[in-house]
Amino acid sequence: MEITRDKVLEALGNVIEPDLKKDIVSQNLIEDLQIEGNKISLNVNVVNPALHARKRMQEAITFTLKRILGDDIEVETNVKGMSAEAKGSRRKVLPEVKHIIAIASGKGGVGKSTITANLAGGLAKAGYKVGIVDADIYGPSMPTMFDVVGERPKSINVEGEQKMAPVISYGISLMSIGFFTEQDDAVVWRGPMASKALTQMFTDTHWGELDYLLIDLPPGTGDIHLSLVQNIPLDGAIIVSTPQEVALADARKGVNMFQLDTIKVPIIGLIENMSWFTPEELPDYKYYIFGRDGVKNLAKGMNQRFLGHIPLVQSVRESGDIGRPAVMQQNTVVSEAFDKLVRKFVEITK
Repeated sequence: MEITRDKVLEALGNVIEPDLKKDIVSQNLIEDLQIEGNKISLNVNVVNPALHARKRMQEAITFTLKRILGDDIEVETNVKGMSAEAKGSRRKVLPEVKHIIAIASGKGGVGKSTITANLAGGLAKAGYKVGIVDADIYGPSMPTMFDVVGERPKSINVEGEQKMAPVISYGISLMSIGFFTEQDDAVVWRGPMASKALTQMFTDTHWGELDYLLIDLPPGTGDIHLSLVQNIPLDGAIIVSTPQEVALADARKGVNMFQLDTIKVPIIGLIENMSWFTPEELPDYKYYIFGRDGVKNLAKGMNQRFLGHIPLVQSVRESGDIGRPAVMQQNTVVSEAFDKLVRKFVEITK
């Protein structure tokens, strides 16, 4: 049987992109289709860039073409993840969000949520449309950090479907499990229930158009993280750590988790929090309480990008406690540090 372009495309019309729920031909995901005798080569774009997703697509294409056109054909398929712009316009989950970024840490107590809140605040201050999903199911902190404790998301009708409207603070769209529980109540859920609740915060919320959706992950590596990468097409991840060795060991695990073949999420970079202590009365002094340049050296050793230092300043804690991120201060050491971080982050992700 002569292999023609029309026959190949007709066969590939049976291959479904799992995130879009539509075939790869109608969605124009095929590039550089070439046919030489019984050899077929093509490039295919997919929403999820993880290795397991690309491998499944490759296997589906080979199986389908051989089943329809014959076992004697040779198939060479290069599967790659879409660009952020293309992904945002095509993805079934959160199609109006340009960049979905996870903020993670290997261990608790390193200030991951503080970094998330201030990164979001800095992006909003720079004019970007930003949202945060507080995915730390067992220890939600965004309601406190944005002074919206006690708020409840409202139900809205979106094209005949009931959705939740995120809580807005400082122009930032927020969704947190903390909006559905009392502040002093402990969330005692097994992994599957927590993962389901997290997925619903994405799929049942009307986020609208966003430039960035930041996900404040719980510390460590577990069910929440696996469920996230399986259900939400991440564009990248940031790892937060303090410079002390006990935190660096866990940060290293965090980097390695996102690089697993079954996950394969790009690491945008590492942030060193609490890099040094500067007393308010001695603004030019730096006390390296937890060690010096630990995260910077870790990033270099793991061939990862270092995004910057954030000092340990009392006003950062005070700002978080009163619900106004420190990045919104004017002309302070810490606001300048966060502004610098935001500029570097935008430059990398744009």
